[in-house]
Amino acid sequence: MGEKVGTKFQNVKGTRDFYPEDMRVRNWIADAWRRVSLRNGFEEYDAPIFEYLDLFTIKSGQEIAEQLFNFTDRGGRSLAIRPEITPSLARMVNAKIHTLPRPIKWFSIPRLCRAENPQKGRLREFFQWNIDIIGDDSVLADAECIFACVDFLREIGLTPEDVKVRIGSRPVVLAHLRAGGVAEEKLETFLLLIDKRPKVPPEAFGALCEKEGVTKAQMRIFDEFDSLHEPDRGPPLTSIGLTNDQCFPHLAQVDALFTHLEQMGVAEYCVRDFHVVRGLAYYTGIVYEVFDASSSLRALAGGGRYDNLLEVLGGPKVGATGFGMGDVVLGILLKEKGKIKEEVRRGIVKFWVIDAGDNLLGEVLRVVGALRRKDISAGYSSEKRGNIGKQLKDANRHGASKAILVRHGRVAIKDLATGNQADVPTDQFLDDPKKWE
Repeated sequence: MGEKVGTKFQNVKGTRDFYPEDMRVRNWIADAWRRVSLRNGFEEYDAPIFEYLDLFTIKSGQEIAEQLFNFTDRGGRSLAIRPEITPSLARMVNAKIHTLPRPIKWFSIPRLCRAENPQKGRLREFFQWNIDIIGDDSVLADAECIFACVDFLREIGLTPEDVKVRIGSRPVVLAHLRAGGVAEEKLETFLLLIDKRPKVPPEAFGALCEKEGVTKAQMRIFDEFDSLHEPDRGPPLTSIGLTNDQCFPHLAQVDALFTHLEQMGVAEYCVRDFHVVRGLAYYTGIVYEVFDASSSLRALAGGGRYDNLLEVLGGPKVGATGFGMGDVVLGILLKEKGKIKEEVRRGIVKFWVIDAGDNLLGEVLRVVGALRRKDISAGYSSEKRGNIGKQLKDANRHGASKAILVRHGRVAIKDLATGNQADVPTDQFLDDPKKWE
């Protein structure tokens, strides 16, 4: 069939077009992710954008399974576009488990896709920063990941008054549920309800519980978990009255984690919250989520320990922990808090070279070429030569910090912020242009 004349195409619902000004913000975030990862000792990796379907359904949980973009290829193989990258990471590590030095500290910034209903903070296509440590069973590995997360939050100007890392423990929650008489087949249901409790009104939560068959006697379990929420970090968890002996080792682990976070100087960002259980079924230990301080947005990030995932995917039992941070909610929060500076949104050309004489195109191109060869960004107006005012407008539109007005044998270096100007021979300027940046 031929193309329809006059058809107007739009981007698919839940996706984004990145115009240059949007790309500058996206790259600013990704550059900060990469910079923080490297200084915290993580190495970058990536994986295919689609994998075998079973890789994502075997242990990720019902929510992820329902959000897959999956298809059958021409060979009859069931494939899926990645909704997360952790299973791919586990597959890659399993393939070289005997040769990779441990602990493995890797990071990635993949494009991910989930077939879910788009809403504020949730899209079908997004970018996500992933930090993982594999081969370290100690709580220090969890502290390392949380530190990297907070290191990034600080890097982009978010303070403890802006965001909080809410930390819980799945084993504590599961032990308490079992002690409260919750049947094994109902544990996942109760985990989801605990996760929902602080996010919905009491009436809606009661309706959810009724729908899931929760008895009135079992409702007390949720009240007990409310008492475990310590917004001010409070006393050690082992002293606040949770009497189930099976919880104590895990409570002590959370206490140890907070001790390490205090020692590393990031505890002010962190609070204990046992409502945090995470939706993915492969989590096995400490879990955490990052929220804006007012909790008006979805989680910025989430992660925890997943000690069984490599084994489930055919490898040995190896300790693993990590988190993911998406760019969608983060972008909303940064805009709300005014953390994206104007220079990020503007162009990145440092010098705008202006024809200030009588048709000096050749000299303009000589200066532009010399600057670019010295790794200095430079631009010029191709159609407005002779009109200095219009060329200066181009300079401002492209975010240039300096205008270089080219005359016969000389240039004037004009600071576009202050209006200050210096006049020097052209060759003298080109000998050391970085002096004028």
